[in-house]
This record gives sequence, structure tokens and C-alpha cells, in this order.
Amino acid sequence: MHPAFSVVFFTTATGAGYGLLALLGVLGGLQIIPPDFWLALIGMGLALGLIMAGLLSSTGHLGRPERAWRAFSQWRSSWLSREGVASVITFVPAGLFGIGWVFFGRSGGWVAIAGFLAAIGAVVTVCTTGMIYASLKPIAQWHSRFTLPGYLIFSAMTGSVLLNALLQAFALGSKTLLAASVLLGLLGWGWKLATWRYNDRLEIPTNANTATGLAGGTVRSLEWPHTEENYLLKEMGFRIARKHSARLRRITQGLAFALPVLLLAAAFALPWPFAVLLSVFAAIVQFAGMLVERWLFFAEAKHTVTLYYGR
Repeated sequence: MHPAFSVVFFTTATGAGYGLLALLGVLGGLQIIPPDFWLALIGMGLALGLIMAGLLSSTGHLGRPERAWRAFSQWRSSWLSREGVASVITFVPAGLFGIGWVFFGRSGGWVAIAGFLAAIGAVVTVCTTGMIYASLKPIAQWHSRFTLPGYLIFSAMTGSVLLNALLQAFALGSKTLLAASVLLGLLGWGWKLATWRYNDRLEIPTNANTATGLAGGTVRSLEWPHTEENYLLKEMGFRIARKHSARLRRITQGLAFALPVLLLAAAFALPWPFAVLLSVFAAIVQFAGMLVERWLFFAEAKHTVTLYYGR
């Protein structure tokens, strides 16, 4: 039993990809980033590549991937469906922006409008992804005020670090972007610590007695309702030892937040070739750290259905 890697990779890759796309759309549309062919090609390729890789990875989590298209029809009531619709819609302005920025070398007019729309679509899509989990009342660790802002903060954080690495490689890096990346890293770190603190102190009022409506004693399960593991037990009833959780939290803090912040801070004082190496290494390390953070996000969540299994 363990959280599915397809979902872990999906949330990590799409978060970084949409964060980078939003920054490229805004900064490119404002002509802060010049429409250099190779810079634009690699930047848009990286952003859209991460998004597509994440979306394709998510289909591997389905029992019948060929039926994934049916999820789009439930947008009135399902955040998962809204996420799918938003992600598809976002590809339209993102594609137009990429064509104008990469192949026509333009950054104003309709290209700027497409860039701004792509940025808005990226933010909306990240919001819908966060709401998939924040709307699940049976999982108290997700149904909190920390989940949705966390998705937005982590997307902006990873996107800014990727953009900084990209611009540094083309000798277009700026102290402003470096400072923003460091501040977002510190903000993400603080938000994650606050989330853990909230979850660790969480008191869930529901127990086996309240779930069954029985009183006058302690209700316990004599046997499971079925003989094999089901979906909820595998992915929302995962049991992780406290010592392993503490170790993985330290790894998350080191890789996703502390080390990237230190590397980017060091890039301030070093000449261009070394700043490039530090920036690229910070992006790689942070992505690995966010994979661990996302795994913990799923592993530490507990669905109230586990009460029926004596947990």
C-alpha cells in the first residue's frame, strides 16, 4: 500500500509547469523577457512539456484510461472535471502565445493578450487542482484553509526557480527574479511548516462510535467488510510510521526549500557561469524535494472510511 506515483508526479509536474507558463505569459507579454527564439522555444517547451507529462501520468492512475474523456462532462459538480476542462482551455492561448513568441518573435498586441490569458488559465487550473483535495470533507488533512493556497504558492515557487534557471542559462538573469525566487521559497517553507503544525494538532471529532451511532461502550471492528485492499485503503488509508514521517519531512525541508534557497542566495554573489550551475541545480533539487512533499501530502491523509477497519 502506498500513494500512487502517477498522482504524485502529476501534481508536482503540472504545478511547476503551470507556474512557469504563467510567469512566461506575463513577463513575455510585458516584454520584460525578450522574444529570443531559443529562449522562448525551450521555455515554452519546458512548461508545456511538464504539463503534458503530468496530465498523461494522471491517466495511468485510471482503471480505464480510455474513458478519461467522460470526466469532462461533469464540470457542473466535479472539481476533477473542471480541472480537465480548464487544462484543455489553457492550451489554446498558451499555443497562440507560443506561436507568436517563438516563431514570429513578437511579444506585443495579440501575443501579449494570449500570454495574459494563458497565465490566467494556468492559475485557474492550479486552483481547480487544489480544490479537488480541499473539497473532500472526509479527509480532514486536506479539507482545510491551507490546501488551496499551498498549491498556488508551490506552483509559483517552483515556476520561478525554473524561470530563473532558464534566464540564467541565457545570461538574462536578474537580481529581482533571484530575490523573488528566494522569497517564494521561504514563503513555501513557512506555509508547509504551518500546514504540518495544523495537521499534527488536528482533532477529528468522528470515531467509530459517532460513525455508527452507538454509545455506552467502545465500538470496534470484528472483521473487515471485504477480504482485499480497496482503493481508499491503498491511497487514503496509508499508514506511515511516525519516525519515517519525521525523516521524510526533514528531507522535504532540505530538498524543496532550504537547499534551493541557499543555492539561489549564493548565486547573488557569484559570477555568471557559477550562477547558472547553482540555479539549475536548485531547480533540479527542488523538483525532487517536491516529489517527496507530494508523497507525504497523500501518505499522511486519512479518510474517515478507515474507521470501519479499526484504524
